[in-house]
Amino acid sequence: MDFLAWTAICGGLLLIMSLASGWIHRGPVTTFGLFLLIGILFGPWALNFISLDLLSHPELTAHITEITMAASLFITGLKLRLPLKFASWRDGLLLAFPAMLLTVLGMMVVVHLITGFSWPLSLAFAAIVAPTDPVLASLISVSHAGDDDALRVALSSEAGMNDGSALPLLMLALLLFHNTEPLSADLFGHWLAKDVLWAIGMGTLIGYSFGRLIGIIATKLRSVNNDNAPNDFLALALIAIAYASAQAVEASGFLATFAAGIGLRRAEIYVVRTYPPEQQSEDERLAPAEALVNPNQRHKQENYGPAHTVGLVVGDALSFGDTVERLLAALMVVVLGVTLALHWNSTGLLLAAILFLVIRPLAVWIATIKTGIPFWRRMLIGWLGIRGIGSLNYAAYALMHGMSGAQANAMANMALTLVMASVIVHGITVTPLLKRRQAWQQARQEEEEKKRREEQEAQRRQQSAKAK
Repeated sequence: MDFLAWTAICGGLLLIMSLASGWIHRGPVTTFGLFLLIGILFGPWALNFISLDLLSHPELTAHITEITMAASLFITGLKLRLPLKFASWRDGLLLAFPAMLLTVLGMMVVVHLITGFSWPLSLAFAAIVAPTDPVLASLISVSHAGDDDALRVALSSEAGMNDGSALPLLMLALLLFHNTEPLSADLFGHWLAKDVLWAIGMGTLIGYSFGRLIGIIATKLRSVNNDNAPNDFLALALIAIAYASAQAVEASGFLATFAAGIGLRRAEIYVVRTYPPEQQSEDERLAPAEALVNPNQRHKQENYGPAHTVGLVVGDALSFGDTVERLLAALMVVVLGVTLALHWNSTGLLLAAILFLVIRPLAVWIATIKTGIPFWRRMLIGWLGIRGIGSLNYAAYALMHGMSGAQANAMANMALTLVMASVIVHGITVTPLLKRRQAWQQARQEEEEKKRREEQEAQRRQQSAKAK
């Protein structure tokens, strides 16, 4: 097919997905699951319209997935408005570090025993498939800055931070793969200092500093000049600057973009508290700044205060970032479906079942002992750990940095198969589970409200009896 034919097909698919979004949201398969099926349909397994091999171009795949993940991580951080002292942040830290480490260790042992891979290859596979994906987890992540649901906040913060734990382990696997000598204390110390402590600490510091500083500067400049024009590129600029600056000093670019989103949100909170809008109601005082403004009516108001200005800045960043994230994610999932025929490995399905049903739930359960998290929320967190674009990026990164050979190729094939299984299985189950949880929460709230009214009525009767 020529360029015009492909253009028409892409336009038609996007049109169908847009018009059918209501049915899709009510159906059993998510949007990304349908994009995956479309890629499989167009690939060698079905119509054979196109044949693409993601892993034969690891550098290109790594860079495209880097852009997608950076955009998603930034938007995830920007939507997390809860104070850092909230327990949900603690839960995210436990999932991103202790639970992640347990998941990697468990998968490494399982892969080594099932496939006979060397320990470095087994560690690489475990690090590739262990992290939850910030891109494809839109159904279970926070949907807006006012979303304080403990489950969503924990999973979103985990997805934002788990690159700080999984990527260093992949770096360790590469170090062991290329090093013919046993791991020495000096080599381990160098990895710990450079790829763990420096990468995590400096990446977080760079991203947060840029996000907060640029957010305050942009707000002041636009407020002084009464500038209410669209500023869509601020998100893209902040993502690019934070990521490139962190990578330039060998820190974690992914953590930097996540922290940049958090930093921009903290700048919004600072501006709203310092310059609260006049005649502000209680609901407006607690609401995110973007809720104070209507972007479609921005030219009808002559003077914007700093709180309204930062609302426009954050609102533009969210709108543009969301669009970029969804477009790139859809493209990558379609390409994954196309390339799957070239990398299918049935062992990946077995490993997927072990990861989803045993290792991830067990790791989450152990990491959250004595935290006070309710039983069913721990179970849901253990199941709702979708894998996706991040695993593609890690697999491409490993191949790009010299992890080669028949076993390395098999390892990458198993990882892609596992990602496909996650997109389908988690995509099918997430909506029913969350709906059931919502119904249970609503019933529990109604029961608590009923008890509260009964207690109030009992107290009123006692007071009335005492008065008589």
